[in-house]
Amino acid sequence: MAVQADTIEWNWAGNYSYGATTIHQPTTLEELRTLVAGAAKVRALGSRHSFNSLADTDGVLVNLSALAPDIRVDAAQSTVTVSAGTTYGILAAELKRQGYALHNLASLPHISIAGAIATATHGSGDGNGNLATAVVALQFMDAAGELHNVTRQRTPDFAAYVVGLGLLGIVTEVTLQIEADFKVAQHVYTELPWDAVLANFDEVTSRAYSVSLFTDWRGDTVGQVWFKQRLEDGRTGDYPASFLGGTAATVEMHPLPGVSAVNCTPQLGIAGQGSDRLSHFRMDFLPSSGNEIQSEYLLPREHAVAAINAMRELSATISPLLLVAEIRTIAADDLWLSPNYGRDGIGLHFTWKLDPEGVQAVLPLIEEALAPFAARPHWGKVFAADAVTVVPLYPKLADFLALAVSLDPGGKFRNDFLDRTIFGGSAGTHERK
Repeated sequence: MAVQADTIEWNWAGNYSYGATTIHQPTTLEELRTLVAGAAKVRALGSRHSFNSLADTDGVLVNLSALAPDIRVDAAQSTVTVSAGTTYGILAAELKRQGYALHNLASLPHISIAGAIATATHGSGDGNGNLATAVVALQFMDAAGELHNVTRQRTPDFAAYVVGLGLLGIVTEVTLQIEADFKVAQHVYTELPWDAVLANFDEVTSRAYSVSLFTDWRGDTVGQVWFKQRLEDGRTGDYPASFLGGTAATVEMHPLPGVSAVNCTPQLGIAGQGSDRLSHFRMDFLPSSGNEIQSEYLLPREHAVAAINAMRELSATISPLLLVAEIRTIAADDLWLSPNYGRDGIGLHFTWKLDPEGVQAVLPLIEEALAPFAARPHWGKVFAADAVTVVPLYPKLADFLALAVSLDPGGKFRNDFLDRTIFGGSAGTHERK
């Protein structure tokens, strides 16, 4: 199936329209091979949850969601192999049925596996690497339409391939490490004083398997803190009526104050499978209809308190444009283009109102304030930085680009976004004005 260019195709949020001449949904690898081999320019489009032009091209877009999930569990190796266009929600449900789980999930289970991995999308937790850290093998199609298989065990530079930004080829199949299913109980606290949270930041983020702080940066308190307690990980899980001056919620909460929690995962300390708690939103509901823009910056954990204070100082500028901000922690990894390469970190996430001009105006101010902390922007969200700023943040970027050129010397998988942010060229845009 193909969508012709005279049909305007937008991303999920509604802030970006794709400039590709055609969007195809191949149903077989042979169809994909024909598309890739015959295109002058081609990119893979996932679940459209990127907020910038990373996935776009002025050639052909291919969406792999029409390929069968083909979920195969290897119990002996504790792995699962799955078609790359499958969503995490579909995979997690099948793993739960068979008694297995992934180590973590992102806020949304609706995102595609290949897209999340390519951009180093993450959940939260002091000891939890981003979703790409579960990858042990990849199959991808190169610019000539040939399939390649790389594995953590046998491929010396495997860490280059996982967070690949779509530059090395079209990922068609992913093998992930899995574990026995586990249970999680989710507790929410409201209005924790900032002074107490920042004085006890390590205690707060280590209190549960996964922790998220929601704020609008205004005032003296954190709006909500979500604790996702893994029941088998040794934590006692004492969740009293009050914690550090905050109050345990007695009704289920949505990250946005005043919004119904009907589409959020179960809370109030009621235990359930991790796949039903680690995401913030239920698979059978959309968290919203879009109408938002997202940014995120990831920086070393040791700068957490200073960076948070820097954002609080900008609240008069940030907050009027903001729906909500989220603070999470992520463990270090060895993936070359991961924002957590070589360092434990925190993520400062911004969910903006759908005001592209206002957001574009404030991003340089945020990036300037976070520059002393070597903040790396999330690849799939909006940011102002170009290659002059981004390239020095990644010690292995030159090696990655050399690999990309060797696999795709004609630049079939390159686009304006990548030219601007890592190759150093100029970029066009189809972002909504």
